[in-house]
Amino acid sequence: MAKILVVEDGIFLRDLYKQILEAEKYSVDVAVDEVQALNMLLKGGYSLVLLDIKLPKMDGLTVLEKLHEQAPQQANGPVFILTCDDAETSRLQGMKLGATKYLIKSNITPGQLVQEVKKTLEEKIGI
Repeated sequence: MAKILVVEDGIFLRDLYKQILEAEKYSVDVAVDEVQALNMLLKGGYSLVLLDIKLPKMDGLTVLEKLHEQAPQQANGPVFILTCDDAETSRLQGMKLGATKYLIKSNITPGQLVQEVKKTLEEKIGI
């Protein structure tokens, strides 16, 4: 079973993403802030990560930078940045730091998100 980490400080979206992914039979962990997210990512073992950029203390791009500085105990799969930040500079930086996709929350429905997750897991991991 694929294991997904949702990093989202907004409770409504965090719960929504968890619910729709679990309905598809994925195992879903959540992180409410960047410190918790970084600790979970350093343990590793996630098939896919949904990472918000706008977090309380450190943005999601900084989380990705820190992951480059210290390797996780177990490898993680693809990272989707899922954000309201539609700035081209943020998108370019996210992709440079290894994100697979850069998705704007207002431009994607929950159903489309699930389809992107399924497609990526099938292509990259064979799940």
